Amino acid sequence: TADPEEMRTLTESLRLRGQQTPVEVADLGGGRFGLISGWRRLNALKGLATETDDARFGTVLALVRRPGEASEAYLAMVEENEIRVGLSYYERARIAGRTVGQGVYPDAGTALRELFRSASRAKRSKIRSFLTVVDALDGTLHFPEALGERLGLALAKALEADPSLAGRIAEALEAATPDNAETEQATISAVMRGPKEGRAVVAPTRERIAEGVDLATGSDGTLTLRGKKVDAELRAALIGWLKTREAAAR
Repeated sequence: TADPEEMRTLTESLRLRGQQTPVEVADLGGGRFGLISGWRRLNALKGLATETDDARFGTVLALVRRPGEASEAYLAMVEENEIRVGLSYYERARIAGRTVGQGVYPDAGTALRELFRSASRAKRSKIRSFLTVVDALDGTLHFPEALGERLGLALAKALEADPSLAGRIAEALEAATPDNAETEQATISAVMRGPKEGRAVVAPTRERIAEGVDLATGSDGTLTLRGKKVDAELRAALIGWLKTREAAAR
């Protein structure tokens, strides 16, 4: 994710002064390069190229790192992002997996020890568990960075026990087309629980019932209100209405 104000500042700097600091890339072969650091600079340049059609912004200055150098570059990237925004467990695991795939580190254990050398053994163990989720569902999840520790660890354990679970989750997400992390995670949880009493698992539906108020209806009968107008005032009004309704029913 990128802070809009930071991106505006960076874009204006690039517009006025051009690119001063190169991005870092790894050579993937065949004329393709993988970005190690400089995501914000690259996207700001892309935006300027589209906006201005100026040839200055059509290329990016880059340092090509060899595998030996790339390990230090990846470590710097991880440390910078941990300080700036904090990485989710999924993002940490994805980075570790990518470095192994690109030959920066020989195996996941080495990648985890080197990239997260300041982390505790327990934390590295959790990142390793998320590697299972990345391997099975990377490209399938719409909001992977929002996957919390508790659900992610449970999902990793379930995937290890039942590899076919990944396919069922992919089918459910394709059918549900979640437009937010909450709905996606509810869908995943429903598939993990499996059908009950012979009924098919149905992902929560969501609808706008009033300006600033969305209602999510779960297959188990749960009702969840979300939105900018779901506040203490609405809560008090809803509780009051329910109590009045209950009193009238008596």
